[in-house]
Amino acid sequence: MKTIDLAYRTLYAELVQRSLDASFETDFSTAGNFVRVPVKGRDYWYFEETHPEKTRRYVGPAEDPEIAKRVATFREIKDDLRSRRKLVSTLVRDAGLSAPEPFTGDVVEALERAGLFRLRAVLIGTVAFQTYAGYLGVRLPGAALQTGDAGFAQFHSVSAEVEDSTPPVIDVLKAVDPTFREIPHRTDAGRTTQYENASRYRIEFLTPNRGSDEHTDHASPMPSLGGASAQPLRFLDFLIRDPVRTVLLHRSGVPVLVPSPERFAVHKLIVAARRERSSAAKREKDLHQAGLLVEALDAMRRQDDLAYAFAEAWGRGDAWREALRKGLNLLKPDRHEMVDLVLGKALEQARIDLDDFPMRLR
Repeated sequence: MKTIDLAYRTLYAELVQRSLDASFETDFSTAGNFVRVPVKGRDYWYFEETHPEKTRRYVGPAEDPEIAKRVATFREIKDDLRSRRKLVSTLVRDAGLSAPEPFTGDVVEALERAGLFRLRAVLIGTVAFQTYAGYLGVRLPGAALQTGDAGFAQFHSVSAEVEDSTPPVIDVLKAVDPTFREIPHRTDAGRTTQYENASRYRIEFLTPNRGSDEHTDHASPMPSLGGASAQPLRFLDFLIRDPVRTVLLHRSGVPVLVPSPERFAVHKLIVAARRERSSAAKREKDLHQAGLLVEALDAMRRQDDLAYAFAEAWGRGDAWREALRKGLNLLKPDRHEMVDLVLGKALEQARIDLDDFPMRLR
């Protein structure tokens, strides 16, 4: 696993910060004010404007240090679009980091500007994986970065409580490509969880299913998603808990929320184990991405993060353990040995002992 020079890692961190700053500049007029609002025992930041009429928009949890810092320095934020474009170009051209396919970048950027990540939706899947090279400071092979879709996930509780919404998702997507259309849900025909354009590029919205399995075949209404619903999925709550802020290397940088890389790696093992045999190619991609992230976390001395994420999943019950065992066993022998070794070292360093853990090299 090749690491990126420290100077480029510093540039990437700067781009993340400046892109977030610029998103605040775009989203919030200096004519308004931030107000702190208590909701069910927790404080949240909202942005309030009084002209032409009084409006209030959700920003995020008051305890989020990045949001608190942006609120404190809001009036000092200045747009540096051209400078950030140069940063993105340097990171792609000189540091060897991967940029998303331009159409994917345009779609994610449009949804970001519509407020999707401000409303705590999380970019998932391969597009999220593309951001981990810069976030971790490693080079990831291009074959693991290819995709023809983009996925987003949000907790239903968040969507219901923020009392804010993006513009209609279909309008946002049609501004990027007029051929985008809503795909009726297979069970709830009046709801949409997926959108597709003429080239069959697909956008999907998901939400964790922590209720009974009967909810799996029904679309969940999501008040903050501009008319979109979301498909409930098992195990998704683990993936999108405690997401991290990073940036997609597109144009001047697109600030996004993505799953933490350690949760992404563990979740990919689970997803691979639950794939049908007809999805062999997707399973191989899941396993490949999981293995690469385990290797990257080890290279960047973040074994503790991996250990705690794996232990959390392992501790969630028999179904989780079965999926993790199967996912590990699906890895190719050389990759299995590497993951076993890294996990064993990670658990030992974090002083975590898992009963009945199927590791050959413990």
